[in-house]
Amino acid sequence: MTILVTGASGQVGRNIVRQLVEMKHDVRALTRRAQAGAFPPEVRVHEGDLARPQTLTGALEGVDALFLFPVAATAEEVVALAKASGVHRIVVLSSGAVTSGFDTEFHLPVEQAVEASGVEWTHVRPGEFALNKLALWGPPVRAERVVRDPFPEAAWFPVHERDIADVACLALTEEGHSGQAYTLNGPELLTHRRQVELIAEAMGEEIRFETVTSQEARGIYREQGGFAAENADFLLGFEDYGGDEPDPSQAEGVDSSSFDPSSFDPSSFDPSSFGPMPTAEAVTRRPARTFAQWARDHAEEFRS
Repeated sequence: MTILVTGASGQVGRNIVRQLVEMKHDVRALTRRAQAGAFPPEVRVHEGDLARPQTLTGALEGVDALFLFPVAATAEEVVALAKASGVHRIVVLSSGAVTSGFDTEFHLPVEQAVEASGVEWTHVRPGEFALNKLALWGPPVRAERVVRDPFPEAAWFPVHERDIADVACLALTEEGHSGQAYTLNGPELLTHRRQVELIAEAMGEEIRFETVTSQEARGIYREQGGFAAENADFLLGFEDYGGDEPDPSQAEGVDSSSFDPSSFDPSSFDPSSFGPMPTAEAVTRRPARTFAQWARDHAEEFRS
C-alpha cells in the first residue's frame, strides 16, 4: 500500500512515517521544507504545502491512503485532488474538541470535507497533547529548572503522541475503521503540579513549581515565542476556539467523554467529577502510554 503522510515533520506525522516504514509500506512524506536525513531512506519526500493545494499533485500520484493534517481553508480542494488521484482512504488528524462540539471552525470542516467526498474515512481526535507541556514548560525548565503556571491543581488526561500515531497507522492500513471517529486521551487524570513532578522524576532532577497569575503566564508565553506565544490566550482561557471570550457555563453538565477544558476556569476544576476517558487502548488493544512514560521519552529534551 502506498501511503502519503502530510504534516510529516510534526511529532505525530514523524511517528506515523516511522511505523509505516517498519510495516513495509511504500511511504511518502509531505513537508514544507525537505531536510536531508529527516526521514528514513526508504521514504519518498515531497515538498508541498496544504495551504497551496497545487503543490500536492506529484505527491498524490499513485497514493492509496492519506493521513491528512488539518488545514480547514483548503480542505475541500485537497480532498478533491486526493480523490481524483485515486486515494480511497483518508485518516484525519482531528481534535477531541470536535467530539465535544467546541471546535466548529478548525478541525470539523476538514472532517466534513472528507466525509462528503465519499472515500473511506476515519477521524482521530486526540485531546490534550502531552507535547504541549514540552513547548510551554521546556524553555524555563532547561534554563532555570522551574515551571511557572497559574493553575497548579488544574487536571486533564494528556495523551502521548505515539498513541495517536498508533491509532492512525491502524486506521490507514487495516480494514474495519471506516466511518469511525476515535477520541483519544491519556489513561490518567493528572494535575499540572503532578505532571511537573513526573517530568522531574524522569530527569532525575528537581523542578520548582511557581504559581503565577494568568496575566503573568500570558506574558511569559508571549515572550517565549513559538507555540506558547501563538496559543497563550486559548490555553490560558482568555479565548475559545473561535477567538471569543469563553462561556464557563458551557461546561456544566457535560459528559466526561465530550468535555473540553478550554470552556472553563481551570482553577475551579473538580477532577473527582470525571471517570475514565476513551484512550488508544480501545483501538490498539494495548494499554495507553502514561504521562510518566512520555516524560521519560522526552527527559533529554527538557534537560538541555
